[in-house]
Amino acid sequence: MQQLEFFEIPSPCIGVCEANNKGYCKGCFRSRDERLYWLQFSDTDKRQVVRLCQQRQLRVLKAKAAASHNAAQTPDESEQSGLF
Repeated sequence: MQQLEFFEIPSPCIGVCEANNKGYCKGCFRSRDERLYWLQFSDTDKRQVVRLCQQRQLRVLKAKAAASHNAAQTPDESEQSGLF
């Protein structure tokens, strides 16, 4: 049984339309095709795209957090942590 949809699924666009090195939008994390065909997608497809965007955003945030953590470590800390 298909669930009834009462509300339109809004575009995840936040107005930051610039592609990263992998081709995903830096603002909404959609691929070029996902942005291009958004209006033609079914609600099921749109929900899937939103899920994928959330996963992509989470990966980017985790990578940034790991990079900032690694950059914050001093050489002494990294050498000392190997002793324990």
